[in-house]
Amino acid sequence: MSVLKSWDINLRQSEKKTLFLFFILYLFFVLLILLFISLTYYNLQKDLMLKDKRAYMSSLAKHQIEGLKYLHANFDKLRIYPRDKRYKSAIYDSTYVKIFSLLDNENVNLNEDIYLTGNKIHFIKEPESYYLGTKYVVIEIDDDGIWKKKTYRELFIYGTLFLIISLIIGYILMLLILRPMRDAISLLDRFIKDTTHELNTPVNTILSNIEITEDTKLDPKILKRLNRIKIGAKTISNLYQDLIYLTLDEKVVSKDEKIDLKNLLKERIEYFSLFFETKKISVNLDLNEGVYLFIDRKKITKLIDNLISNAIKYNRVRGTVEIVLREGYFYIKDTGRGIEKDKINTLFERYERVDKSVGGFGIGLSIVSKISKEYNLKVKIESQFKKWTKVSVSW
Repeated sequence: MSVLKSWDINLRQSEKKTLFLFFILYLFFVLLILLFISLTYYNLQKDLMLKDKRAYMSSLAKHQIEGLKYLHANFDKLRIYPRDKRYKSAIYDSTYVKIFSLLDNENVNLNEDIYLTGNKIHFIKEPESYYLGTKYVVIEIDDDGIWKKKTYRELFIYGTLFLIISLIIGYILMLLILRPMRDAISLLDRFIKDTTHELNTPVNTILSNIEITEDTKLDPKILKRLNRIKIGAKTISNLYQDLIYLTLDEKVVSKDEKIDLKNLLKERIEYFSLFFETKKISVNLDLNEGVYLFIDRKKITKLIDNLISNAIKYNRVRGTVEIVLREGYFYIKDTGRGIEKDKINTLFERYERVDKSVGGFGIGLSIVSKISKEYNLKVKIESQFKKWTKVSVSW
């Protein structure tokens, strides 16, 4: 297995989560910058358009003021407000009260000289005299919208280019950020594989020699010490098997077969018998006959071993382990420390340990979860804190 593939197997979910969070944060800031630039550019184009319209509208305002001046001088003879097809207008007094208006958009701001309101452009001019009481003349023309279309088109083109370039830069940044993580994981991966390889031979040698020695008559004290060595060797052996499963499982082809779960459970209880004896834990078995599961023997054994190991590890001295097997499910229940409700959902995460005072790396339930997902097994954990824990496996 290549270093990169091993890294991908072990931390795919963590990598995806890291990349997703980085991408969301990076994209948020990119879009924020893009929005700021777009608004700035839009307002700049609007100001340029109004600047271009100013001279034209100023001439229209002068024309309207001339009409007001004429009407003011001949008000007794002619009382028709001056109109022009090129624009619409309104007049206001010094207190901002409307005197007369032909405007389509009555949203008037007399504190500005030229501005865009909706699809209309307003220009404000003050006559040299108060003709008909007029302090402000408002000229209104249609905004043709050509500048908007041009601006939107440019924003779309340049905004898309900016976004593409930003995403490319973001991708390069992600690679640079993840490189130290990948190097560290590669180093850890090589260390685990080298360490487990070195552990295998001496552990198997110890176990083999203990089995040979057990056949001879020994002093009880020596036998007790030998059992302790055997427990330690089996603990290391179990850890070795877990690490091998995590690093090499995807290369191993599953050999599914019909497994008699009663026989397998009894076999594993026998394997852990010394562990039970050391903590003086009693085992209550209630195993039905004829319960089978079509699964890889090594994987179901690994699943059961991790559950039994936890039931022993987190149990109290002189506690009890209850194992029940029925058609469609089995469960393992211990009388140990229990688990707080808010921590149950995190137990299947790798390296998660509820009680750090107890040894282990927190990979056992992660392996259980991985195997159960592969074979569509449902694992349920129930617990009462400081009283008991029950793990059920159903299919």
